[in-house]
Amino acid sequence: MSTIAVYPGSFDPITNGHVDIVRRSLQVFDKVIVAVAYNPNKDSSWFTPAERVAMIRETFREEKARVVADAFSGLLVDYAVAKGASVIIRGLRAVADFEYEFQMTMMNRHLTPQVETIFMMTGESHFYTSSRLVKEVASLGGNVAGLIPDNVVPLLVERANRFRPSA
Repeated sequence: MSTIAVYPGSFDPITNGHVDIVRRSLQVFDKVIVAVAYNPNKDSSWFTPAERVAMIRETFREEKARVVADAFSGLLVDYAVAKGASVIIRGLRAVADFEYEFQMTMMNRHLTPQVETIFMMTGESHFYTSSRLVKEVASLGGNVAGLIPDNVVPLLVERANRFRPSA
């Protein structure tokens, strides 16, 4: 029996920290669903859910049998159950992430106790990287190479040009 895990997030855009978590998760789980979470009523993302899914699929094209990119809206635990997943993967960068993640885990456990949450620490070379920070740096003309997958760099730079503040 294969173990399916869901790795949810906004992935706006996917970073190399996210990639690190997915690749390390493949050492533990048979299949990882990278699930782009969005709320159609509150979404202020730079990229649409479909664009984010496409970036993730391209990033993991060589692992396509074991890494699936998808988008969802609604309760994460409902999505996990619908996909046959028994585990939710959450990445932690720093202690500051833990309190929010702990609250979410306890709520998810209350809603659906059969779905377990596993925390993975981001690799040391990516612990400071976040999608929000990468977008901010790109919008100010900074170099984000090495922080996001190579296939995402031109897409982010093009999108950042739309958001770049004028002098």
